[in-house]
Order: sequence, then C-alpha cells, then structure tokens
Amino acid sequence: MTLKILAIDTSGPVCGVAVMKDGAIVYEASAINKMTHSVNLLPMIDTAMQSAGLTVADLDRIAVVSGPGSFTGVRIGVSTVKGLAHAHNTPCVAVDALECMAAGAGEFHGVICPIQDARAGQVYGAAFKAGTVRPERLMDDIPLKLEEYVERIKAFGDRFLFLGDGMPVHRAKLEKLLGDAAVFAQPQLAFLRPASAAYLASLVEETVDYLALEPLYLRAPNAALNKKLTEGLNNGK
Repeated sequence: MTLKILAIDTSGPVCGVAVMKDGAIVYEASAINKMTHSVNLLPMIDTAMQSAGLTVADLDRIAVVSGPGSFTGVRIGVSTVKGLAHAHNTPCVAVDALECMAAGAGEFHGVICPIQDARAGQVYGAAFKAGTVRPERLMDDIPLKLEEYVERIKAFGDRFLFLGDGMPVHRAKLEKLLGDAAVFAQPQLAFLRPASAAYLASLVEETVDYLALEPLYLRAPNAALNKKLTEGLNNGK
C-alpha cells in the first residue's frame, strides 16, 4: 500500500516537516532559527506541500510527534494537525518523540538512549536497540533524575549512544557517570528528524480520528502542578 503522509514535529527545539509519498521521503525541512514554532510551522507546511505537489486533500494520513517534549511545542503540533485533518477528516498518527529519535540513529551497536531535558536535573528518557524495521524498545518513556536513568539503562548493555536536546545539557555528567561507555551523536544526527516521523507513521496499521489525537505528557505541565500545589495549600488553611 502506497501512502501520502505529512509529518510534523514541534516537540523540541527543532521545528520539522516531512512528506512521504510512495515509500520515499520527497520533502524534508527543519528550522533551528530562534523563531517560535507557531511562526515557523504553517509556512513550512505550505512549502512542503507545494514542493511535493500535493494538497491536504491528497493525504492518506497526517502524523505528528505527540510527545514527550515541550508542553507548548507538543500542543502546537497536535492542534495544527487537528486543524488540518478536520477539513477532510484525514486519519492521524501520533508518533513517539523518543522512538523517532532512535529511528534516526542508524545502526548503532549498543543501547540507543534518546533523552530530552526535563529540567531540575531530570530527563525524559527511553532505551532502544537498532532493529531491522523500527527500533526495538528496551525501556518505556519515563521522566527520571539523570542518575536514575543511567542506572536503568546499564541493564541493557555496556555502550550507550546519547542524542536529543538533553544530550548537550547533561553531557559532562554522563561522561562522569559512564566514562568511555558513553557515546554522543554527531550534531547532524542529534536531533529528531521529521523524515523519521513520517517513516514510523507509515508502519502504523491503525490510525486515529483527529478528535482522538492527544498529546503525550509524561508529567503534568507546570501550570497544573502549580494549581495543584496552590489548592493543597488553600485546603490546609
């Protein structure tokens, strides 16, 4: 089955768009320009569709990296896809950000460790090993203190490839904790590729209606945490 897929990613510091048609990536673009994703995304989608010779009505599915990642970024991506899919009731696919990063890591012989900076010394992390079709998951997505994350991944091997926006933030500590066992992705491979999102979306058999498309949050947004804390303080009065 040949599919026409638009994939977008706004889950991290990079805004990305890719188009897959007949099993090939026919367009890909990533923006790292200090502009907000809300400014970049729609013009990038328009350029992608024109370059691929497609309209939204032509698409068989629309994929979005639904998280984990920046709360605001994930909401922008999911909301945009909902809007695009609404007009033609286009099927949607939610793609996991950490799996997507692992898919772009290539044939690394060891444990692939995508990490996103979750602040306060924490990361959103998972673990994979390279697979023949898609990455083989070794550990579910989870928010952890970096030291706890490192202890967990040690069970899967003795050589670890780190990538994602958490890599430069925590590189010095990872080197201290793991020594030569820690390997760091080259700059051009260190961020999420929207082409990987399109590819993973092509493997999915079951899509979802745009109304059922939801962000993947591993913990509550700061606003929700603050509200819960405030309510707890008020109830304690």
